[in-house]
Amino acid sequence: MLVALSHYQQRLEQQLTQQLDARPLTDPVLLQAMRYSLLLGGKRLRPYLVYSCGQMLGASLTDLDGPACAIEALHTYSLIHDDLPAMDNDDLRRGKPTCHKAFDEANAILAGDALQALAFEWLSLHPYQNVAPNRIVAMVQQLALQSGYNGMCGGQAIDLAHTDKKMTLDALEQMHQLKTGALIECAIRFAYLASPVDNEQHLAALVRYSRAIGLAFQVQDDILDIEGDTAVLGKTAGSDQKANKATYPALLGLPQAKQKAIQLVEQAQAELHSLPYDTTALAGLAQYVIARQY
Repeated sequence: MLVALSHYQQRLEQQLTQQLDARPLTDPVLLQAMRYSLLLGGKRLRPYLVYSCGQMLGASLTDLDGPACAIEALHTYSLIHDDLPAMDNDDLRRGKPTCHKAFDEANAILAGDALQALAFEWLSLHPYQNVAPNRIVAMVQQLALQSGYNGMCGGQAIDLAHTDKKMTLDALEQMHQLKTGALIECAIRFAYLASPVDNEQHLAALVRYSRAIGLAFQVQDDILDIEGDTAVLGKTAGSDQKANKATYPALLGLPQAKQKAIQLVEQAQAELHSLPYDTTALAGLAQYVIARQY
């Protein structure tokens, strides 16, 4: 799993660097802020899903490069804005100063805006070899749906609205399915749409898998906020507790939260068992989600 993750991470870094190097120069500071955040490292979980699931379904790496770069650009925009003083007001991201700390608030906002637009540019203009036009349009639609009001942005709004307020377990799950899970589901849908597979039942199982690991990822994040170390996490440990945010350990208790993460991974694995593909990579990712320390 970790070897495959490293392989796809290296490919993604090369693709992102090439794409940024090809940008015509408009404003050097803005481009530097975009480059700083996009190439800051990280797990690259969403592109990994695009690559690993897409190859599992028979898509070529070349056709998967566009969706993989696009979803990472969109995700990076969300992190830049999430760290802003008006949102979570964080100083660290991936062990480095957040974009608004490394540059300034205005350039951080613009860097996020530009990366969001760039995601749609890369997704729609990528030189696909074996992806039908209607499927390219469907990928653009999915990115819009999963990142907007009914997806990631909606989840972030729920999060902000419930700071210092009580939250039910159902509401917490809805928030995280949108805030974190939506782009993870989008990655799986990208993989399917870039592949030659046309089977709605298989897609439905993969989507259920993505929703289970998306929620497990967030439960583990909540656990690491309590048990993790800032130097390992690359962001400030204890920030959720300090901000009095609703989390799984806060609602369930730490032991029950850990059990919840294990149950979600088991659900994800069960979905994979129904598929007629080599699901080793996706199964390994499900285990990685709750074994990770950052």
